[in-house]
Amino acid sequence: MTATSPSPFDLDQPQAYAQWRATKLATQPVRAEDLIVDVADPRHLSADERAALLHTCARANMVVYRSPVVEEDKSLPRLLGAQLGLHRLDANWLADEDGISPIAVSTQPAGARADFIPYTDKPIRWHTDGYYHPQSRRIEGMVLHCVRAAGEGGVSGLVDHHRVYIALRDANPAWVRALMAPDAMTIPERADDNGVARPAQSGPVFSVLTGLDGEHALHMRYTARTRSIAWKDDPDTRAAVAFLEQLLSSDVPWIFHVQLQPGMGVVCNNVPHDRSAFTDDPQRPRLLYRARYLDRVGAPPAPHRHALQAAQPELQL
Repeated sequence: MTATSPSPFDLDQPQAYAQWRATKLATQPVRAEDLIVDVADPRHLSADERAALLHTCARANMVVYRSPVVEEDKSLPRLLGAQLGLHRLDANWLADEDGISPIAVSTQPAGARADFIPYTDKPIRWHTDGYYHPQSRRIEGMVLHCVRAAGEGGVSGLVDHHRVYIALRDANPAWVRALMAPDAMTIPERADDNGVARPAQSGPVFSVLTGLDGEHALHMRYTARTRSIAWKDDPDTRAAVAFLEQLLSSDVPWIFHVQLQPGMGVVCNNVPHDRSAFTDDPQRPRLLYRARYLDRVGAPPAPHRHALQAAQPELQL
């Protein structure tokens, strides 16, 4: 059995944090271009391509792949994810039966996808996917593949949540402690004509996962939305939330902005991300495929991971 080492995310382990922080800052990508790995076909990675993708994701919690594959193949994110340790697809009620969500401006009437902001051309604020899920259904990994880009706009913002954690802890460790509280952030219930469509869900912003190898991983659950959210009403939580909002709206160099082109995509450990507004080319409207997982990138295989999880309503991209 592997011994568990001190967690750098334990506020009572300053030495472990200092060592982890120094390594993280020394190996962090400094430009958006540093995130890009070229692959011939995401569905069939070579050993070197797979290693390069995993290496970059280990450094930044995300990697951007670039390929010449531009056809509308919905199996691509699933096949790519499986090669990188992503197996347990998490479906939502707006996803297709295969668990993959086609992200495009909805032409359906109000009350369907058109009511949810990912299926519009509006900007999406900073968030992590599935922030309204219970801890038992954490969205830990994600693949976002671009089939067609917008005519103009639709730029993705990406930030490693490790860097967000470092900035917050360096500013005030009490703010980290506040955001690790189990009731730090509550998403109120959502009702529809049939009653409660999704119950209220409370949880921490930062939580720590310990793997079978004894290693510690940091998970972040966050949304910058100002409606349908209730933050714990105490001074440290309020100050921490204000700090996060200011940080994510700043121009620090480790917040990356990427314009995904056809054949490109993002694989990540559900890092915070946003999207600018866009204008579609009517002849070739924007289309992305999204797959969300209960696994982290590089996770070892486990039995029964291919089953889709229970569908839940979604709110953001």
